[in-house]
Amino acid sequence: MAQTASLISRIVASSVFATVKAGKIIRDIMSHGGLNIVEKGKNDLQTEADRCAQRCIIASLSSQFPNVTIIGEEEASNCDVPFDWMVSEVDQEILKLKVPAHLENIDPKDVCVWVDPLDGTSEYTQGLVEHVTVLVGVAIGQKPIGGVIHQPYYKNSDSSILGRTIWGINGVGFGGFSPVAPIGGKRIITTSRSHSNSNVQAAVNALHPDEILRVGGAGYKVLLLLEGKAHACVFASRGYKKWDTCAPEAVLRAVGGTLTDCFGELYSYNAETLLSNEKGVLATAPGEDHQWYLSQIPDEVKALLKQ
Repeated sequence: MAQTASLISRIVASSVFATVKAGKIIRDIMSHGGLNIVEKGKNDLQTEADRCAQRCIIASLSSQFPNVTIIGEEEASNCDVPFDWMVSEVDQEILKLKVPAHLENIDPKDVCVWVDPLDGTSEYTQGLVEHVTVLVGVAIGQKPIGGVIHQPYYKNSDSSILGRTIWGINGVGFGGFSPVAPIGGKRIITTSRSHSNSNVQAAVNALHPDEILRVGGAGYKVLLLLEGKAHACVFASRGYKKWDTCAPEAVLRAVGGTLTDCFGELYSYNAETLLSNEKGVLATAPGEDHQWYLSQIPDEVKALLKQ
């Protein structure tokens, strides 16, 4: 089955298990207490968990897809990867899915995989582990097509096993969750908890929210949209990178949601693109009028994003 499935299906199917293993590494490092925090920049932390989770994911995917470009948030490491971190399992149900004709014969050179091994690092170091996600996004050309979002600390109601993995392939399907429509009669906006500024706040205020959810990580914010807990996510700043948004955008689009910059333009996710999302991020839940949210963002907010 693995040999006949499309390349996009195989990468997503492999990423499901790679993110699960990375999630276990993240939990193990937290439980042992050796975070070894490094400050990469202002409000930009890296821990031992970030580094180890990335090594696990990139080594696992690189061994299976040697001709595909893989870009991770953390700097590459020359350290050997422990044998038990190498993941070769694949999600068989994803491999069975029928993909559209334009996704059947993809040249590996046109694929770029974006890896955020621990999205929500600041919250992780503060013990707010429910905000943490592991992200693997798969772009074909400039477009985000497949995404995997793993929550290492998600508490399943029907078992004692920690962790949940959701995935989506645009135009193919999604799994690991059931989308929920946002609550009617009110407007709930989610935005950054640890990277806010006056421009971000001005954009949020312009949407006249009934409630604001300030949380960490792009992955967790989009999960709130998918679960019907928020109507839109707005971040009118340059803080996000392509590894933050590729997987969330792909999953969101697979269920009918939208993610653009604050001007309504799509971001490119090919290997040659800018790493930073220079014009902010606006994401809306399935069924929401994305254009309305765009129209509410003040011109002065957009002007600052152009500078």
